[in-house]
Parts: sequence; C-alpha cells; structure tokens
Amino acid sequence: MALLIQYTLIFSAVLILVALGGMFSERSGIINLGLEGIMVFGAMAGAMVMVLLPQDASKFTIVSLTIIAAALAGIVSSLLIAVACINFNADQTLIGTALNMLATASATVIVKAFNTARSNGTDFSAKLDYVRGHDAFMFNIGPVQLSWFIVVAAVLLVVAIIVFYKTKFALRLRACGEHPQAAESVGISVYAMRYSGVIISGFLAGIGGIIYIAAANSTWHFDYGVAGAGFLSLAVMIFGQWKPERIAWSAVLFAVFRSLSNVYMGIGFLQALPISGTVYNIMPYVISLLVLAFTSKNSRAPKAEGIPYDKGQR
Repeated sequence: MALLIQYTLIFSAVLILVALGGMFSERSGIINLGLEGIMVFGAMAGAMVMVLLPQDASKFTIVSLTIIAAALAGIVSSLLIAVACINFNADQTLIGTALNMLATASATVIVKAFNTARSNGTDFSAKLDYVRGHDAFMFNIGPVQLSWFIVVAAVLLVVAIIVFYKTKFALRLRACGEHPQAAESVGISVYAMRYSGVIISGFLAGIGGIIYIAAANSTWHFDYGVAGAGFLSLAVMIFGQWKPERIAWSAVLFAVFRSLSNVYMGIGFLQALPISGTVYNIMPYVISLLVLAFTSKNSRAPKAEGIPYDKGQR
C-alpha cells in the first residue's frame, strides 16, 4: 500500500502541474495541445542537467538547477505555440500536434548526439542515466519514499489557486478567454495575456515532464516521449472544469488508476485476479475516455478558446 501511495503522489504531481498549465493557456483563449511535447523538452533539459552536473554537486544544486532547466525548456518550447497561434493566427490544434511530433523526434536526435559525443562514438542510444540526480530528490517519511518533486508540485498548486482566485492578473486572463474584444475595450492587452497564459503552461508542463521521468525512474528512453501523459493531463483539465482545485482532485483520481499498472504485482488481491498486466496499463486511458464521454456534455470551456483574436470583430 505504501508503494501505491508513493506512485499515486508522483503521478498526481505530474497531472496536476501539466493540467494547470493547460488551464492557464485555455483560460487565456489558446488551446495548448502541445503539452505532451513541452513535457518532453522539459524532461530532456532536466535530465541532461542531472547527467552533466559534477559528482560533488550538492543536493540543493541538483534539485534547483534541474527544475530551472526543465522550466526554461518548457517556456522556450511553449513560445513556438504562442508565436504561431497569437501572432500568425495558426490553427491551434495543428500547431499543438506538430509540436508533439517535433518534440519526440528532436529529443531522440539530441540525446543520441549527446550520448555519442560523451562516449566518443560508443553509445548511440536515446537513453539517459541519472541515478545520482534521481537519488538527490528522494527522502523518506516513515515507510513511504517521497520526492522533492512532489513538494514542488504542492507548492505550485497552492500558488496557482491563489493566483487564479485572488489576483487581477487572473481576472484579466479569464476575460481574454471569454470575450477578448470586451477585454481589449477596457485596456487589457489580449496578446500579452495570451502570451502569459501560454508561457505559464510551458513553465508548469516543463516541470511536469522532468517529474514524470525522474521522480520514480533513474533512466529514461527518450524515443518513448512521455507515453501520453500530456494527453491524460488534458483529460484531467477538462474533468476538472478548468478550475485548479477540481483539477487537483481529478488528478488524484486518474493517478490512482495510473499507479496500479506499476504496483499491482505487490498488492495481494490484485495479483491473484486473473487480469493481464496490460489491462492495468491501459486502464487510465480507458477511464479518461469514459469520464469524458459521460461528463463532457456539462463541461463549460472558455468561450473564446481556439478562436484567433481579431481586433476588428465585435
């Protein structure tokens, strides 16, 4: 049971951060389907920092620089979506899909080149090993082994709730996602707000990416991307009705089912059931389809999301 709690907390942290990122972006009016790709870029940057840091680096240095690198990579990659969708009015669905495809391909090529250069031509894999970096994030509370990544995610969740409900910035951001022309008429820069929403989504999704690959693993094959975690986060966001506290509870629900695929062999009654491990692997995605099928009718997305902003429209 302790292992189930550990994995549930890890996957909850990932889903919460990435879904919150999608929420801020869509609340500004930009559909960010590129969360999966942003996670890959953040994961790659964070993992490379953990590999490159010297052996005598302190735990604080490893933790802080890894998170900063992942966040910066997420921000930079999210700007691809921001520029294309805000400045050039590109189709937001196509741009997000293109970024997802670009991310996995780019990460595979970059990591292979990175390994080739470091090994003098003997390692051509797209795999990074960061055992020391992974260990620097771990600490224990009783029988449960936790990661500082979870603490970071909890702090960012609290910050997101405060920002979303208590600041003028969030009020303006939400106005741009509901009626951008009305927001512009009272002096709010729609372009600035939408850039802010997308950049915040990149910041959170980049950190979510490094949490996904490093909180429970000490090695990762980047040709696998992040195995659909970004799309699962979109389902969490929709089920959470674009509200941070609901997103948090939704993330925990989805994380429980996602964790079962990792720990069911250690739970006696689940191991005794005549169910293939493949069923546990696909369970979170089946659950997401069922949840969205039964709840999407009552979902209320921001009215202007996905619609390019036209100053002349009223």
